[in-house]
Amino acid sequence: MSEGHSGLVAHQFETAEQQKETVNLGMWAFLITEVMMFGALFSAYGFYRAQYPAAFAAGSDHLNYFMGAFNTAVLICSSLTMALGVQAAQQGKRKGIILFLLLTILLGGIFLGVKVLEYADKYEHHLMPGINFSVDSPFAAQIELFYCFYFAMTGLHALHMIVGIAILGTLVVLSYRRRFSANYYNPVEMAGLYWHFVDIVWIFLFPFLYLIGRS
Repeated sequence: MSEGHSGLVAHQFETAEQQKETVNLGMWAFLITEVMMFGALFSAYGFYRAQYPAAFAAGSDHLNYFMGAFNTAVLICSSLTMALGVQAAQQGKRKGIILFLLLTILLGGIFLGVKVLEYADKYEHHLMPGINFSVDSPFAAQIELFYCFYFAMTGLHALHMIVGIAILGTLVVLSYRRRFSANYYNPVEMAGLYWHFVDIVWIFLFPFLYLIGRS
């Protein structure tokens, strides 16, 4: 029986190396499109921030930078556990893969939990655009624009986190079923690239939204 029929190599590939190179190329192409999407949001945010610096600074003042800093630390720790999970996969350590992926999922869940608390706080203080937005300021319209960007960018990032957690959960199940070994761990490695990308996006979101220009 050929390697392609062993379950390690899909039928459309001739060798495991060809499959790995194709998957790597596909993941990097996908991440490039993600960079373009977030890059457009960051560019638009930067443009309007330059137009309304006082209003955007006032909007930033309403954000809880402690929660943002805490979530930044959480995601940095999750990058470490994800990297350790990939290392365990490369060494064929099934229990290590499961442990570190579960820890990464836990940290991702903590991040999302904190984000839910932040969103609830914004709703309570009437800072959700288009729903119950109300700010006593001559720059109210521009502050609302800031929060449009805040919810769009952090919401999109949170959606990526949810997708990442679902992927990691699937990998935990597959690892439990002994689908990975030192010879086949590419799905774990690609999930690691995705997770690190999502973490890096937050590293930029945190200072842009929470820190720059606040009083």
